[in-house]
Amino acid sequence: MKTSVCRLLMALSALAATAQERGGARPSPAAGRAAAVPEGVTAYRDLSYATNGHARQKLDLYVPDKPAAPLPLIIWVHGGGWQNGGKDGCPPLRQGFPARGYAVASLDYRLSGDALFPAQIEDCKAAVRWLRAHAQAYGLNPDRFGVWGSSAGGHLVALLGTSGDEKAFDVGAELEVSSRVQAVCDFYGPTDLAQMDAQALPGSRLKHDDPRSPEACLIGGPIQENKEKAARANPITYVKARPLPPFLIVHGDADPVVPCHQSELLFEALKKAGGNVHLHLIRGAGHGQGFGGSALDEQVNSFFDRWLKTPGAAKAAPEATRSEGVAFTRSGPR
Repeated sequence: MKTSVCRLLMALSALAATAQERGGARPSPAAGRAAAVPEGVTAYRDLSYATNGHARQKLDLYVPDKPAAPLPLIIWVHGGGWQNGGKDGCPPLRQGFPARGYAVASLDYRLSGDALFPAQIEDCKAAVRWLRAHAQAYGLNPDRFGVWGSSAGGHLVALLGTSGDEKAFDVGAELEVSSRVQAVCDFYGPTDLAQMDAQALPGSRLKHDDPRSPEACLIGGPIQENKEKAARANPITYVKARPLPPFLIVHGDADPVVPCHQSELLFEALKKAGGNVHLHLIRGAGHGQGFGGSALDEQVNSFFDRWLKTPGAAKAAPEATRSEGVAFTRSGPR
C-alpha cells in the first residue's frame, strides 16, 4: 500500500516538475521518446548490463562510426525523483557530443517502486563496470568515463563520483572492473536529504520529510526517522581527502524542488577535501527551468573536454571555483 501511495505522489510531483522544466530545460530527459540518432553514429539499444537482471537494468550506447582512436564516454543518468523517467531523452546525444568526438551512453536503473536504495547506485555502478569491461568491443577509452545527470540523476552521478572506492555498492558482475568515473557533471541533484526541508524556499509545497515524499520512498521510510539510511544515500558521506574526480555542479537559486543549498553543501565538502570543483549558480532558475543557452552549453562542453580529452589534466592542482549566470528563456537570458 505504501509503495502505491509513493508512486501516486511521485507521479504528481513529476507532472509539476515537467511543467516547470518547459521553460527550456535542456538537460531534462524526454522519457518514452527515443532520441534521434545523428548520421554517422551507430546506436546499440537496450544492452543489458546485469546478467538475468531487471527489465530496467539496460542502457543505450551511441558510438560515432570509424573513430580514429578509443573514444571518451559520457554517461547520462536520468532524473525523475528516483521513481519516474527513462533513458530515451539522452541530452548529450541531442546536444551533439558524438560529433565532438565522444561516445554517449544513457542508462535506466531500478526505480524506488522496484527496489529501495541502494539499488539505484548499485545499478549505475554496474553499468559503469559493464561499459568499462566492454570498452574495447565498442571503441571506448576505459580511462575516460564522464557522467552527467539532473535532479535524481544529479544525485546518482554525484554519488558515483564520491563513492569510487566504496565496494559496498559494487554488486553483480564484472566486480574485477573499476566503477570509478573521471568527471562528474551534476545538475541540481539532492545531497543531504535530511536538510532539504530546512533549506526549502518559503512557500514550497513539497515536504521532503513527509513519509510519502520521493526521498522517503527512496530509502523506505521518513527521512528524519531514518537518518542513517539518508546518510548512506548522501554523496557527501563518501567525500574524503583522496583523489576525487572533478565536479561541475549547476543549480538554480529559485529551485522549489531541490534547494540550491544542497549543491552548496556538496561544493563545500569537495572543496574541504581538496577536490577540483566548480559551482555555477543560475539566478532566477528553477528546477530545470531557466537552463539552456550557448553559455551553459559551452561550460559543460569545456568541462568534459578538459577532463576527458586534455592530456595531463588530472595532474593539475585542484581548484574550487564559483560562477553565476542568469535564467535563460527562449528569447535569451532574463
